[in-house]
Amino acid sequence: MNALKYAVASDQQAEIFERIREINQSEIGEDYVRKIADFIDDFGEARVVELADCFGVTHATVNKVINRLQREGLVTSRPYRSIFLTDAGRELAEESRRRHKIVYDFLKAVGVSEKNAKIDTEGLAHHVSEETISALQRLTREKCGDG
Repeated sequence: MNALKYAVASDQQAEIFERIREINQSEIGEDYVRKIADFIDDFGEARVVELADCFGVTHATVNKVINRLQREGLVTSRPYRSIFLTDAGRELAEESRRRHKIVYDFLKAVGVSEKNAKIDTEGLAHHVSEETISALQRLTREKCGDG
């Protein structure tokens, strides 16, 4: 009987870790497309140099991520040119912004400082399910009347 319980728990644990691995792989891409959208909205373009500064990484690292995002159909770019989002990239950026706003608003509503809410939002927004995002949004609306 204990072996059966362990096997079920093990299967569930494996599913959890599989989901976390998938999330970790997509997290960087989501952060990049969101930041590219921010730069385009604010300055009309996104460039490798600003992304490298923003993320605190080398130009080579940014180029590697941008190449991956191009293969995934999320951005377009040419050497020494600006980076642009495809329609799919823009959709992903908007969805990422939505999730970040909901998590941030919830954390602020429950009394987390602005500094920690910003930091914690970066991890939480990627790692919670849509069910949890909806619950956070509902609770924030109940507490604050918006969100």
